[in-house]
Amino acid sequence: MMRLNKFIAGTGITSRRKAEELIIQGRITVNDRTVTDLAYKVEPGKDEILLDGEKIAVRKHLYYLLNKPSGVVTTTSDEKNRKTVVDLIKTNERIYPVGRLDYDTTGVLILTNDGDFSQLLTHPGNKVPREYEVKLDRPLQADDREKLLKGIYIKGSKGKFIRISAVNRNNFSNIRVTAVEGRNHFVKNMFGTLGYKVLALDRISFAGIKADINNGKYRKLTDAEIRSVTEKYGN
Repeated sequence: MMRLNKFIAGTGITSRRKAEELIIQGRITVNDRTVTDLAYKVEPGKDEILLDGEKIAVRKHLYYLLNKPSGVVTTTSDEKNRKTVVDLIKTNERIYPVGRLDYDTTGVLILTNDGDFSQLLTHPGNKVPREYEVKLDRPLQADDREKLLKGIYIKGSKGKFIRISAVNRNNFSNIRVTAVEGRNHFVKNMFGTLGYKVLALDRISFAGIKADINNGKYRKLTDAEIRSVTEKYGN
């Protein structure tokens, strides 16, 4: 037996949080009975579980690493008909990106149909590390490095980097930073608050998974990478 929201997320149709919304909205039935209790448990393979009257099929979980190019939106569809990250991956299965990268930001992006896996990577409490290479419009000053490491307020909430280093020795216009949160525009806002402009931003690793493929290319995550995430951040 397992919780209904976990089962729904495990089928790959949505995240566990969205699954809870579907349940609360009364869109899920189990054996012809509408279920709105988030603690309700089901027996996969025995119970008939429907979403809006359609049977929820159990799908094979897929996990992809994309080295995202600039000029692509991190979503599954776009009202302006711009190319999306999903367009870059050849699969007939519905997948979605884990978190977001800005339109002009490049680097590591994970796409999956496993809602639980996505939740592990994006839950703020798990403090999953994200490492970026940043090109600034001017060298980062030593006192500003200290501020960014101790923490500054952006949009009313404190944020910080846990590590800052120069890509090339003593050249602090090109730096590497590590953060453990994924708020929208987080890196750009951190530097912008101190008067710096980010000219280029590339995420070189996420949860220890590195961009070891060319920009614009993708590959499946290895079993070892998937296991590493679930072992480190699973409950």
